[in-house]
Amino acid sequence: MAGLPVVLTPKEWALLRVLASRPGQIFTRERLQEALYQWDASSDSNTLEVFISRLRRKLGSSLIQTVRGVGYRLEAACSRLHTRLAPPAAWP
Repeated sequence: MAGLPVVLTPKEWALLRVLASRPGQIFTRERLQEALYQWDASSDSNTLEVFISRLRRKLGSSLIQTVRGVGYRLEAACSRLHTRLAPPAAWP
């Protein structure tokens, strides 16, 4: 991030907000899909992986860790990230 603004889509923002709420905690695919869609998405969809990939590209590949067979977590060293997260001013 290096002090430069990072532009996130609303879906990327929703996903990052959940992950940043508890750095180091593992979030299941189902919990993260709920954050994206507010409904039970099909578990065979790769949409979640696409958004995780986009966030890694924008924020750094090591920030979001895959926990194989379980889900994802934000690196625990990012514990202060959630206090700096705010949606863009243009969002309602």
